[in-house]
Amino acid sequence: MTIDYRSDTFTKPTPGMLQAMLAAETGDDVFGEDPSINRLEAMMAEFFGKAAGLYCPSGTMSNQIAIKAHTLPGDEVICSHQAHVYIYEGGGIAFNAGAQVRPLTGDRGMINAAEVAAAINPDDVHKARTSLVCLENTSNRGGGCCYDWDEILKIKAVCQEHKLALHLDGARLFNALVATRQDPKAYGATFDSISVCLNKGMGCPMGSVLLGSEAFIREARRIRKKLGGGLRQAGYMAATGIYAMENHLQRLEEDHQHAKMIANALLEKSFTGHMLPVETNILIFELEADWTPVAFAEYLRREGIRVMAISPTQIRIVTHLDVTPEMVEKTVRVIYEMKE
Repeated sequence: MTIDYRSDTFTKPTPGMLQAMLAAETGDDVFGEDPSINRLEAMMAEFFGKAAGLYCPSGTMSNQIAIKAHTLPGDEVICSHQAHVYIYEGGGIAFNAGAQVRPLTGDRGMINAAEVAAAINPDDVHKARTSLVCLENTSNRGGGCCYDWDEILKIKAVCQEHKLALHLDGARLFNALVATRQDPKAYGATFDSISVCLNKGMGCPMGSVLLGSEAFIREARRIRKKLGGGLRQAGYMAATGIYAMENHLQRLEEDHQHAKMIANALLEKSFTGHMLPVETNILIFELEADWTPVAFAEYLRREGIRVMAISPTQIRIVTHLDVTPEMVEKTVRVIYEMKE
């Protein structure tokens, strides 16, 4: 048995989810006739208080559609220098939208209102037009940290003052909602668009839903088609999202507790260096002494545990639906047995 902490994208459909797929009603979504996709889009829009939704194969696609819909070629997008839309989407902002990025240092992948305000370009023909701000919650490279809601509201005020759109990469937004007990409809009221993944903590094989106004989603649907994202009988996949919304949301707290248990074991070892605060299901820490991330990952691999070296000094561990309490107990035991 392998315990895989490399990402929460490694989950397999549960028996109940598989049954939901088999029972799904389907149709041609390009014609707007897939009942399961229509239901999922409406469910997600209602949950976040937005007018409409668009089902996409991936979070990268939903983010890229949103950025293209909010910008014109030559515009500038403000985000963290650690943002997924900037470093992990294949240069898509330049390729798909023809826009450039103003990356801000921020803290753990999170930026603040003062930094955003200072980065907005003046109305000058020599400068790119600033048109969009992108936030990521939770922050992947920030160790799954959650934005302070008051700071989000301050950033929104800056955007309103300067007539900028505000997009949320909510790849792990459900983790943030469970950890902070924030109101999902408050997110819908604050962000012009939200990309919400179902293929991470929620345990679906694929899928992300882009949320926004009816006019925004009409334009997003056109862009999705241009990117080759027009779906046919994808209701089998959308059914997994419906099932996850009905069965997997509150259990995310278990993933958060598992991450904290592993973190506590690591913090007792002298080879564990700086660890980012563990707020949700992602654990990022540095190694010291004789341990390198590659050696650490190889040691655990021989014990049947997979983790990811993400830099010359850092390891990432991500808990998820397929990680059981027994697996966490074994992981903690193996860590305790490692030489100092």
